[in-house]
Amino acid sequence: MKLYNLGSVNVDCVYAVEHIVTAGETLSSADKQIFPGGKGLNQSVALARAGAKVLHGTLIGNDGAFLMERMAASGVEVSRIKRVDGSCGQAIIQVDRHGQNSILLYPGTNHRIDRQYAEEFLVDAEAGDLLLLQNEISALGDIFAVAAEKRLPIAFNPSPFAESLRRLPLQLVQWWFCNELEGAALFGSADPKQMGEAFLRMYPDSHLILTLGADGSLFVSREQTFFQPTYPTQAVDTTAAGDTFTGYFLAAILQGKSCAYAMERAAKAASVTVSRKGASDSIPYARELD
Repeated sequence: MKLYNLGSVNVDCVYAVEHIVTAGETLSSADKQIFPGGKGLNQSVALARAGAKVLHGTLIGNDGAFLMERMAASGVEVSRIKRVDGSCGQAIIQVDRHGQNSILLYPGTNHRIDRQYAEEFLVDAEAGDLLLLQNEISALGDIFAVAAEKRLPIAFNPSPFAESLRRLPLQLVQWWFCNELEGAALFGSADPKQMGEAFLRMYPDSHLILTLGADGSLFVSREQTFFQPTYPTQAVDTTAAGDTFTGYFLAAILQGKSCAYAMERAAKAASVTVSRKGASDSIPYARELD
């Protein structure tokens, strides 16, 4: 099985603030740092650092050379990333003194992806290969259609949530990765137990990985449902924690491990990520967990 990640790449501008800026407020930043980011990039880096082979696809702007270099240095296959004129996606990230963040996204070249590029990227994909997607790129409807034609199961992180997602053929999603806000919007309840029950009624043949921040995570499928606690750590920056969880979970599944092992491994990796600054730069390598 091959894993294809057609996902966003961003230039992350991270500002250290006393508290998240509120409406009408002007606040000075104590520090500014620039990191490679984007949910797609973060998840590919997490997969590669966890030991999986992942082929990343996206369009990258004139300011994105360092993003490709960082991905390749982590072991991500970047040969099908296409360079185009324009600016990459950008994220303006505020991180407060407790490690909590607030993110403003500019999509840039992430929203210039179309069906033609998706077909080029997936040209050699075969039935049963896995396609990983997030909601930070354009043409998701076309990409789902290409996946259906090629009989590719989808792992989907519906972030950021938008009502337009409901128009997608979501029955193609085999692995759902949601936080509590996305899960509540999609499955109609803020209570994790009720959310899981609603999920199974809607998608009985799929799997839900629900991340709950410091409260842990929940795995839901027709075969089993169980809770995974977090590993306590001093939170410095929660950016990319969910992406780390996604990458490490899928890497373990691709390696033939059980879902219980995958959840535990992902929780450990995410606990390391939140103890460090930055997005992809904070994601640990498998040897660190070992």
